[in-house]
Amino acid sequence: MTAKKTGLSRRAAVGGVGFAASTLATKSSVAAENDAQSSRKSFVLVHGTWHGGWEWRDVRRNLTARGHEVFAPSCTGCGDRKHLMSPDVGLDTHITDIANIIEYEELQDVILVGHSFAGLTITGVADRMKDRIKRLVFLDALVPHGDRMSGVSRKEDGSLSDYWMARKEKFIDGYQMDFFEEYPTEMVVPANDEENIAWLKRRITPHPARGWSDTLELKNGGWEGLPRTYLHCVAQAYSPTSMGMVGPAKDDPEWDYRAMPWQRNAMMTDADAVADVLAAM
Repeated sequence: MTAKKTGLSRRAAVGGVGFAASTLATKSSVAAENDAQSSRKSFVLVHGTWHGGWEWRDVRRNLTARGHEVFAPSCTGCGDRKHLMSPDVGLDTHITDIANIIEYEELQDVILVGHSFAGLTITGVADRMKDRIKRLVFLDALVPHGDRMSGVSRKEDGSLSDYWMARKEKFIDGYQMDFFEEYPTEMVVPANDEENIAWLKRRITPHPARGWSDTLELKNGGWEGLPRTYLHCVAQAYSPTSMGMVGPAKDDPEWDYRAMPWQRNAMMTDADAVADVLAAM
């Protein structure tokens, strides 16, 4: 009887240990999942002129592999949405494109990243939905300020500049800006970067001119009041980014300004480094 009782006791003990271990493992798994959820970030990456969501491919894959939620849409008329190009597509269209991603994906605490001219786009988005934005990141992007709020191709009276009107003569059908008509690929990647040059030539599309000429109308101060970072790509050899484009980000203590040893299209040439910096935001 004693042996049988001891045997039952041992089985019960073993079962108890197994149950306890299983419970601990479950709790550990839940804790790990909760930690992962708490460290998971939501990124919306916005491309610049002539590009599309494709430019963020390697950054997106890197951040996704780390468990983050990443959206890199192409704005209307650009990239994989080039079939939607029309004379009516403008800056407000692109702001709405990005705002709708945030709205319909029900995103909160968004790290909103804009490259190059998309500094205008993300400023417009921030103006509409400040409560959804955790941080704005301008990646070698235009920071609209002062008279820059009224477009970059207009005179003080609001009319289009003579420069813009002369430039317009080169536009496809009068409203599509052609990158290769105006710039060499060295504008965005080094001249010896054959792989990325080939990628650009495959993927670059015309850009709706109204994206540049439309007035950026702000009702809530744009980027004001939000945490914001400027990543200045200072390794660009051909036509470096002007300080006029950087604007107040360089010297205003409310900006997190960082000079980075990257090319202008850093999301292509320095994708892992860009992902590392974004993941740490």
